[in-house]
Amino acid sequence: MFSSAQGIPGLPDLTHPIELVQFGTQALKASLLLVFLVVALGVAIALISFSLRRSQPEQLIFIGEWAVRYSQLLRGLQHLTLILVLLVPGFFLCSTLSNRYHHWEQARVAQVAQTVAGERLEQFAPQVRYSIQEPYSYTTQVDGKIVKVNETRETTRFLMLAGSQIQVKLDQSVDVPGRSSIYEANYTAEYKVINQLKDINNFFFEAPPPNGYTLLESYKIERDGTRLQPSNAGNYNFPFRLQPGQETTFRVSYQAQGGPRWVYSATGQLLSNFSLTAIANFAPADFASGIKPDEIKSDGRSTQFTWKFDDNVSVKNPFGVFTNTEPIRHTGIIPRLLLLAPAIFLWWILLLYLSLPMSFKNIAIAGSIFFACLLVLTYLARVINAQLAWTLISIILLILTWGLGASRSASLAAIICTIAGAVLPVFGLLVPFSGLTLSLAGLLSAVWLAVRHWYGWYSHPEDQRLQLQKNAKY
Repeated sequence: MFSSAQGIPGLPDLTHPIELVQFGTQALKASLLLVFLVVALGVAIALISFSLRRSQPEQLIFIGEWAVRYSQLLRGLQHLTLILVLLVPGFFLCSTLSNRYHHWEQARVAQVAQTVAGERLEQFAPQVRYSIQEPYSYTTQVDGKIVKVNETRETTRFLMLAGSQIQVKLDQSVDVPGRSSIYEANYTAEYKVINQLKDINNFFFEAPPPNGYTLLESYKIERDGTRLQPSNAGNYNFPFRLQPGQETTFRVSYQAQGGPRWVYSATGQLLSNFSLTAIANFAPADFASGIKPDEIKSDGRSTQFTWKFDDNVSVKNPFGVFTNTEPIRHTGIIPRLLLLAPAIFLWWILLLYLSLPMSFKNIAIAGSIFFACLLVLTYLARVINAQLAWTLISIILLILTWGLGASRSASLAAIICTIAGAVLPVFGLLVPFSGLTLSLAGLLSAVWLAVRHWYGWYSHPEDQRLQLQKNAKY
């Protein structure tokens, strides 16, 4: 049995009440400390101003300078507090989504592994058993003397099947609660037995039902058209007599349901004049255990697999049919992206601050849009390709970012910052060439800032005036 999929160990998850309470407690302590520092600084300025009340010129100059600096500090603290308010909950949101996505990926892997190596309907090849009296000797001690004793004992031997002609029709049911799928097998097989022994004519035909079934119907054994009855209830050993040199045919048939794979096991026997035809009335189906069929026919609705062994062949592993599923590739990419998303957010916000006059409200809206896009990516990537999903989301993000600018040139600057600081870094973590993509994003950011500040691109006074007027409305 497969263990249940678990989240990433040690990663905060806001769906856990204990971690949520701990986060709230720590956030409250940090907020109180920040408020205390701001109040203490204001009190310190007031005390210095009171101490210099007799020196009016010096007091005015000192208080004026510190009042300006204190006002700038308060405005900076407002923006810093807002960024922290967006960043810290955003980190916990991303860590929670990362845990959920990791859990979902592991559940998919476990489900696919169960269809390949989990429960199965396994049909064992029947055996023809007989007993012989075999002489053997042993030594024992009688009256202090070592005595050799010769006796006979009954030994079980097996007669090799002379031929096996098997056909199984498989149907699949996928609407089963708690199961990925189940197989409905209609099995028919004819086994030829030839007595090549000289003095043995009593045999047992052992034909157990398939292993792993949940429902078994119409299980019957026939010999040359005559149905056989087991000697005991639940015992699938059928006695028969066969004279030396003669042959007989046994027919085994049943209908069974079981879980999502059907295989045939030779149980270590040599297969001679063997033919197995498995018809899978579903798609996509593939052969199991790596033993390639001699013939595969497909008409779009069903697939027929045929194995033929004319001479004596030993088949070690069970072989048969299972439901083929698409391989799960690139696991762990979205969880890694979500864990690095807060750093990408800081990168993007820093580019915006260094490129545009950013208001308090604009930062709040931009941060909310960024984490909302990541939330959409997390769930959209479950149904479509992650790169395609981010491409579609990026178009929406760029359209919304255009509104950060008060003029065409300022909007273009915001678009460039978004491409270099958000779109390319996220896309770089979704593609195999992450290092190259992130390097290009970093180079584009550096070139943009150099052009913007050293060469005065998009720094027209009229653009700055319009941006300040737009920010003043907020």
